[in-house]
Amino acid sequence: MALTNSQYDQIMRGYEEKQRISRLRLDEKKNEIYAKVPAIRALDDEIAAFSIRQARLLLDGDSHALGDLKAELAQARERRTQLLTEAGFSPEDLQPIYACPDCQDTGYIGRSRCHCFRQAAIDLIYTQSNIKNILAAENFDMLTFDYYDDSQTDPSTGRTALGNAKLAVDTCRSFVDQFDRTFDNLYFYGSTGVGKTFLSNCVAKALIDSGHSVLYFTSFQLFTILEESKFHGDALAREQQEDLFSCDLLIIDDLGTELTNRFSVSQLFLCLNERLLRRKSTVISSNLDLEHLFETYSERNFSRIISNYTLLKLTGADIRLKKRTQ
Repeated sequence: MALTNSQYDQIMRGYEEKQRISRLRLDEKKNEIYAKVPAIRALDDEIAAFSIRQARLLLDGDSHALGDLKAELAQARERRTQLLTEAGFSPEDLQPIYACPDCQDTGYIGRSRCHCFRQAAIDLIYTQSNIKNILAAENFDMLTFDYYDDSQTDPSTGRTALGNAKLAVDTCRSFVDQFDRTFDNLYFYGSTGVGKTFLSNCVAKALIDSGHSVLYFTSFQLFTILEESKFHGDALAREQQEDLFSCDLLIIDDLGTELTNRFSVSQLFLCLNERLLRRKSTVISSNLDLEHLFETYSERNFSRIISNYTLLKLTGADIRLKKRTQ
């Protein structure tokens, strides 16, 4: 995830705060145990003093110092465990508790960013971006069927605009509810202003609120990132591409509005196929019906979508125009 220097510093300050809280809680627990079992404090003091003595001997060339230290520490740990157990505690009570045990709240595992860092980056960018304001207004709680007609049947679906909308909403709710148990993808298609982006945002808001990593891009933004990764293959570009492939949910909005060429067709296949292989869900919205999807993005992309996505057609008049005339 691409971060500015200030965003990176903000995330690292968050890790420093987590470490401070962890040390504070450990000190509080340690003082509680020391107060109840003074022998443990004395034992810890002995261990510290012995470790210093042995370190000095080791520096002076005593080849037995390290072995003696290991033996002494093993006996001390055994004695400490016994004292803790007898007092109703456990050895884990004197160990730090980390929000992320994998990186121990440093943000890094070796030289690589931890998964929790990547999640923190996504959360921060979401919080600071305009999408947060959009999702405050476009979510399941704000959903209404008032703008969908129930009098005319769409011949391709056999349902009215209202029927299509209700089926799409039910499918989206099920998609969210089953997200951690099943693997699915959604393809919304239909004319402009029938609610495709709104439903994508409903799904995004629900999954973000439940702690999932969600990335939202227009098709133009998506292909810009893929182009930079391919032709300007620096570390930042590769990291952005990895985020596209690994986030829990990728939303591609308005597929088909970008300038389509052989490059975009091949890169779309790369993105969709990689996410399918990793079993990472994708939601696509497009004005393209299935015939034009095939003509625009090739048989390979068409096959991936038809075979692996739930297809949801939305019909009716432009909702945005209806709102303006009210």
